[in-house]
Formats: sequence, C-alpha cells, structure tokens
Amino acid sequence: MKTTRFNLVLPTVSVFCVIALTAGAEEIVTNRLSFSARLGFNISARFKAVNGTPVGPPASRPTPDGIGYDRYDNGYVHTDISGNYGGQTWNWGYDDSASQINSTTLNPEGFNPAFPNDTILMSRTTTTGAGGATGSFDDDPSLGCELTYNRLLGVWGDARYGLEAAVNYLNLCLRESGTFTGSATRLTEAYPFTPGTRPPYATPPDTAPGPYQGSYEGPGFVIDDTPVSSSTVEVPGATVTDKRRFDGDLWGFRLGPFLEVPLGDPVNLSLSAGLAVGLLDADAAWSQTSGNATVSGSGSDSDVLWGGYASAVLTWYLSERWSVVGGAQFQSLGNYEHSFGGRKVEVDLSNSWFVTLGLSYKF
Repeated sequence: MKTTRFNLVLPTVSVFCVIALTAGAEEIVTNRLSFSARLGFNISARFKAVNGTPVGPPASRPTPDGIGYDRYDNGYVHTDISGNYGGQTWNWGYDDSASQINSTTLNPEGFNPAFPNDTILMSRTTTTGAGGATGSFDDDPSLGCELTYNRLLGVWGDARYGLEAAVNYLNLCLRESGTFTGSATRLTEAYPFTPGTRPPYATPPDTAPGPYQGSYEGPGFVIDDTPVSSSTVEVPGATVTDKRRFDGDLWGFRLGPFLEVPLGDPVNLSLSAGLAVGLLDADAAWSQTSGNATVSGSGSDSDVLWGGYASAVLTWYLSERWSVVGGAQFQSLGNYEHSFGGRKVEVDLSNSWFVTLGLSYKF
C-alpha cells in the first residue's frame, strides 16, 4: 500500500516540477523568425565519360522508321518490311550524292578507287580523347533563400543560448562550353547497288532538297544490306565542341545549437553549428560534336545529401522586435555523383559558402 501511494505521488510531483520550471523559463525564452536571401559560392561541377564514350553518330537524328541514325554520320541502313528479302533493303538513306555515290559512270569525279564500283559509301567519325574528364566549372553566385527559427532556451551571463532550425532553397544553374583537339577515326563502309541503276538524288542536310530517306514500308530504291568493303582512316587534330549543363533545385534543412553575444547596443553576434541535410533534384545534359557527328545525353535524378554547417550572423536591432540580420555560413554536403546518358556528373558541395541578408522578428 505504501508503494502504491509513492507511485502516485512521484508522477504528481514531477508534473508540478516541470510546470514550475517551464513557467520560470518562459521569462527568458524568446522566439525569433528570420527570412533571408541566400547567395551560394564555391559550388562546381565536372563531367566524366563512362567507359570512354566517344563522339559518334547522331542517334537523335530522325528517320522515317523512328530508329535514328544509329551507325553512320551521313546515312543509315535498316531492315525493311520484307525482312531484307534477298539481302537487300529499301529502308536506307544518305546525305550527299556527290560524295557518297562511288561509281565510275554516275560520279566519275568523286570516284574513290579504294572502294568497289557502284556502291554507296557510309561513314562515321569517332573522336578519341573526347571522353576524359572536363575541368570544373561553376556559376557563382547561386541564388536562394532561407527561413530560420531560433528558440532561446536560457542565458549565460550576457550571452544567450538556444536551438536553431532552418529550411532553405538554392537554385543551381551551371553552364560550360568549349573546344579541344583530339585524334579522330573515320570508318567508311561500301554498300553495293545494282549496276546500271541510279540511286535517288541527295544533298547535305542544310541544302535543299536535302538527304534521301527511304522508309520501312517502302517501296524504294534498294541496296545490299551488308557492306562489301570498309576502310578506317586516322584524322589527327580533330576539333571537338563540348557543351555541358547542370540544373538543380537544392532544398536544405539545418539544425543545431546557437550562442548569441552582445557586441554593443544594438548589435549582437550569433554563432551556430550542427547538422545539414540537402535534397537535390538534378537535371543534366551534355553534347560533343566533331565535324557533322554529334553524341549527347541527358537525364534527371534526386538524392539526399548529409553533412554539417557553421554559421555567424550579425543582428542589428531596429526595435524591440524587428531587426536586420546578415551573416556567413559554411556548409558541407559532400560530393554528388550520378550518370546522365553516358556521362558521370560530379557536383562538389563539400566546401560551400553562403552570404545571407534579411529581416528578423521576435515574438
């Protein structure tokens, strides 16, 4: 019976103690809400090739059957509705009669004796050395904003201490383009057509009437579906144009203790540090072009990043409740990595600096 009474009295006393402590603490506890513009610095990205992907045929270039120019820069040879009956297809296309028809009668000035007569020449260019890592590029400053809540828990001499929580947003918009020199390899393959016939006329893509494009259903001019000859030529000093883009929405959260000390009326200095978490919603695209050959890729991804922060904020009181706040933050969320269409993107968020400026209200 005594034990039962003790078990009833102890919780009651505890509740009253908590209420008493809370009531006493309310005299020194203050809430502060701040909204600030936030500029981010020292955030960079770089692109790296996956498995040394070279510059190759422009797969995104459309054809009537929707497959694209998947093997050659200047043409395609696909399967037609007959399944290439007799080893021939009318589902093919090419860009330029003057340079790709290899015939002593139809194109004597452009005839190439290295390949058989009465053939269509299809080529592709790959550039070695194009798949290496790019240099880091950035777009300082990155613009964002932050909402901060401070809960003052107590005083220590002239200083005040408490807990700080913040949510923030940062827009990343990184762009880079440039050219470099690599060694190119050009592969040319010859596809026969029936002697005495004339292939449809074709001109380069930027010239009317334009390339010839056969279709899957046909009918149309037929060529053999298998090359009878091929040649590979090294082309030194090829110029490669490289373009890279990274866009990201970085949503962040910070949580940690703070210490506020007066610097002299009406200015206070607040120091804080703790946990930082980021949710990155990323979108990237890249392309490399050598001659008329282009390869590209793109994609989207989301990831959660963990790290820490340290912050110093100056508070200039305009009145008892309103103040102007400005400061600097260091934040480390590590390195973000993801592959987008054949290129690995690395974004360095390990040494980010931020400048903030805004208004604060106490309640």
